[in-house]
Amino acid sequence: MADARIESYARLLVERCIDVKPGWQVMLRSTPLARPLVEEVVRWIARRGAYVIPRLAYATTGLAWAEEVPEALLGTLPAVEQYTLEHVDAYVAIGAPENTRDGSTLSPERISLGRQAEKSFRERTLSLAIPWVICQFPTQALAQEAGMTLAAYEDFLYGACLLDWDEEARKMRRIADRFDRAEQVRILGDGTDLTFSLSGRRGQVDDGHYNMPGGEVFYCPVEDSANGEVTFAEFPAVWAGRLVDGVHLVFQNGRIVDASATSGEDLLVKTLDSDDGARGLGEFGIGCNPGIQRHMKSVLFDEKIDGTIHLAVGASFPFLGGKNVSSVHWDMVKDLRRNGQILCDSETVQLNGEWRL
Repeated sequence: MADARIESYARLLVERCIDVKPGWQVMLRSTPLARPLVEEVVRWIARRGAYVIPRLAYATTGLAWAEEVPEALLGTLPAVEQYTLEHVDAYVAIGAPENTRDGSTLSPERISLGRQAEKSFRERTLSLAIPWVICQFPTQALAQEAGMTLAAYEDFLYGACLLDWDEEARKMRRIADRFDRAEQVRILGDGTDLTFSLSGRRGQVDDGHYNMPGGEVFYCPVEDSANGEVTFAEFPAVWAGRLVDGVHLVFQNGRIVDASATSGEDLLVKTLDSDDGARGLGEFGIGCNPGIQRHMKSVLFDEKIDGTIHLAVGASFPFLGGKNVSSVHWDMVKDLRRNGQILCDSETVQLNGEWRL
């Protein structure tokens, strides 16, 4: 029996997240495992009078090519795909993996080259030159990674996505208003004392228009302002199908000057050395989704956990005034619910995950 929530989910993606207009060319990337959602998204795009450009493939298809191709080709796109990415009007990516570790056998150098190939398209999306949304469809692999049955994972995913997003927007706007007024932000927690400036920067409320699930308020800190240290001891940082535990970063004048990890340190350091911008602080985000209370080993959900913050190393968002350019945008999540504090201009605004606004 078809799950009625899939149609609601597809409609949300098409009508709210990217708001498809007649005549648009919408690229849709996923795997065959997401077929029920893909078909519903295609129907809703069609009802809007727009074109669909489907790109459906198993992760192992691209992985086999990435493992064998000469590096000179790995860092570029074929001309036909480059043209497509330069001309699509909107973008939908539906994660539906067979195995969440697909890609983890690639070397950090090959991962970096693969990301470099789509650098110009990433810049289009980060600057909001086109509307886009990244989401997931429940698969056995995602459920197993989260330690859930498939049915429980389905309930979790739809519970985090099918919210009253207008009401969530109202609540998050209150948070954004306080941080918009802040000159300096300080984050305190286990192994963490980090300050940075938001002077002249305004935040963005993700109320279901970018990632799905939404549920965060995010900023681009002033590029040379981050100083101090942060330790991501509570959750692993997830990158290219690999887990990096115990990440510890030291910032000086906006740059990471020291980086270590209890496991996966080689991947961490090599990723930070991918390009000149990878050691910058590209994003500061605040998790606000009430439907997400536990870590899923999926940054799409984990960065929205209510009572957490996340920091992204690498690329920032030009539409928020960010100036840091990199092929890397790696979100790392810190849990502040047990022993954490956020201060705006020396005023405590959140203590142990609870707001004091």
